[in-house]
Amino acid sequence: MKLTGAEIIMECLLREGVEVMFGYPGGAILPTYDAMTKYPQIHHVLVRHEQGAAHMADGYARATGKVGVAIATSGPGATNLVTGLATAMMDSSPIVAITGQVSRGVIGSDAFQECDVTGVTLPVTKHNYLVMNTHELPYIIREAFYIARSGRPGPVLIDVPKDVQNESIEFVYPEDEIHLPGYRPPQGGSADDIAAALELIAKAQRPIILAGHGVVMGGATQELRELAERTQSPVSLTLLGKGAMPEDHPLTVGMMGMHGNAASNFAIQESDLIIALGMRFDDRVTGTLKTYAPNAKKIHVDIDPSEINKNVHVDVGIAGDLRTVLSQLLPSVKPQQHSEWLNRIRDWHEDADERDILKRDIKDALLGAQVVNDLWKFTDGNAVTVTDVGQHQMLEAQYYPHQRPASMLTSGGLGTMGFGLPAAIGAKFGKPDEDVWAIVGDGGFQMTLCELATLRQENIKVNIAIINNSYLGMVRQWQELFYEERYNATPMFNPDFCKLAEAYGIPSMKVTSRDQMEASVKFARETPGPVLIEYVVQKEEMVYPMVPAGAALHDMVRRPKPDEELK
Repeated sequence: MKLTGAEIIMECLLREGVEVMFGYPGGAILPTYDAMTKYPQIHHVLVRHEQGAAHMADGYARATGKVGVAIATSGPGATNLVTGLATAMMDSSPIVAITGQVSRGVIGSDAFQECDVTGVTLPVTKHNYLVMNTHELPYIIREAFYIARSGRPGPVLIDVPKDVQNESIEFVYPEDEIHLPGYRPPQGGSADDIAAALELIAKAQRPIILAGHGVVMGGATQELRELAERTQSPVSLTLLGKGAMPEDHPLTVGMMGMHGNAASNFAIQESDLIIALGMRFDDRVTGTLKTYAPNAKKIHVDIDPSEINKNVHVDVGIAGDLRTVLSQLLPSVKPQQHSEWLNRIRDWHEDADERDILKRDIKDALLGAQVVNDLWKFTDGNAVTVTDVGQHQMLEAQYYPHQRPASMLTSGGLGTMGFGLPAAIGAKFGKPDEDVWAIVGDGGFQMTLCELATLRQENIKVNIAIINNSYLGMVRQWQELFYEERYNATPMFNPDFCKLAEAYGIPSMKVTSRDQMEASVKFARETPGPVLIEYVVQKEEMVYPMVPAGAALHDMVRRPKPDEELK
């Protein structure tokens, strides 16, 4: 059949199983928007800013494991996607972005709204294309989806000139299996590597498993649990690995890293074997590398060969699909007991419990930690939470235990403020039957609050919890600890968030005391459509523990014990 390039785009998206796409129209992409009218099977969500489109596609991808799709016009429309593409790239989220471009004949002439978007996005995409031949368009789209979802997932951009969208050709959908020269995602480990890993596991007395985002994305949660239980190894989670192992499991020791659980950090530093699965040893996890797990042998399994020995030298590095590699290991892993080691970790936990802010009687103040913990309590721990970036993000990681994979979505690698609300919208489209909460700070929320209009127009059920401390909280915390309390550019003037919600036709509630928490969650869950709850919390709350920049993982700034605070 004969189709225009624009119709080919829509036809290929349909055949790739796309059900929803997020975008904003403009001149250079208008032919594709016109073609959408012939494809009602694909729901288009009109965003209010292209950054929101990229984050919505990202949230959809993280929630479902499918490829999210964002679409924008040329020039500023395309460049507005960059932050979202970089966010997806750092966290290995599979999205395909389609952008319009000026017609081929004027590329390079500084035509209206022309921008070299493939050049701009080259560092923040897994791959990108400029389509100069309409006949190649269906092959490029199929390749793009394959690249986005295979191996280590990531964002792919397709830049399509306007005249390519308008040109008509005979359309033949490429059915052949895709083979790309030089692109061979690894599968299993070699026999020698598997044997070497098994030997280290058998000899370890103080092992610890570090579980990252790759466990969730690779569908290897059951294999992780089996390995942990058989070897009686504690499991520490990265921020994006939360949910890879149920947090109420006796072997789960909590999140590691800069704001991780103290017991988890101490266990890593005292271990004699680290089994790192689907994580990349980033600086927020390791602290200074000079003193990181000094006595531990290290096994690292990751789908991306470039991550092996990139930051931390390992004794056994296996580049491969995590589920495949664990399936190779597990039949030969013998049952073990490490009761002395686990008891030591319990002692560290008990010390941390003494320092828990929730166990203290705080008069006349609502704390962010209390809000997050009560959200967990009154949602029965079953919500899909999507956070912004800052103190509230770390409080969510600490005080909302997750039992299921892909139930906490957050920007980890890039730390993108403004991610929360649009990503929650994308997640709700991906999981319409789930209870989805956007847990955001007053700073990050205001970066993409225009998407309240998208939320209202689509009338989907996302509950927004704003943790309002009238500060850029995490930056203020650094200023308190390391800059002699010079709070420059961190106090925030905020609007009345409830009146703002009212302007968008969204029901709202303001909460200033803990005795309102249960009623607020009930109000949010029972009210049809989106709801906004503003939680006004203590302005100078701190997130502990905290590993200062450049410090060793065990040198945490910790919350004083109650008796220490009185001295």
